[in-house]
Amino acid sequence: MAKNKVLIIGLVGQTGSGKDTFSDYLLKNYKNVFSFRFSQTLSEVLGIFFSDIKKADQQWLASCLRERFGNNILGIAIKRKIESIKKGIVVLNGIRDFEELEMIKKMGGKIIHIEVDSKTRWQRVKKRGEKKDDNSSYKKFLEMEKAKSEIFIKKIAKQADFKIENNGSKRYFYQNIKKIIDKII
Repeated sequence: MAKNKVLIIGLVGQTGSGKDTFSDYLLKNYKNVFSFRFSQTLSEVLGIFFSDIKKADQQWLASCLRERFGNNILGIAIKRKIESIKKGIVVLNGIRDFEELEMIKKMGGKIIHIEVDSKTRWQRVKKRGEKKDDNSSYKKFLEMEKAKSEIFIKKIAKQADFKIENNGSKRYFYQNIKKIIDKII
């Protein structure tokens, strides 16, 4: 990576695919890494009203905001957060809409798709227990993936610059992350 340059990496993958693990790996192993989740703004807003945040509530709020202010409203929030960064790696976690994808591409970013089979993702989500509704049944987990905020993930993933299969061990996942980062830095 050139001096005084910002490398933007957009992560696309379904819930439980390993986007946070990817971000955490970069934060631990590279200098000047900044990580932002597209859902972060949603969590901040919901956190004003509720102590327990549900994915279903994030999906609802995202749909309301996009309907009222346009599909890139979460992208606008993220872009404002990263404008002051002059150098380093910026990881944008959780692309859910084509406008977010286009924003990252216009900023010269690379898109990485993380793919995992649905049963493995469901088990990981249950184990992490990040949101109040993470302990749902497999059937409910699959239903939540049909929400308006989730339906474009697979189509967006087809436009990724890189793809990582994350059905194996963390070690294997980390090796694949490093290979990709070495190619784009």
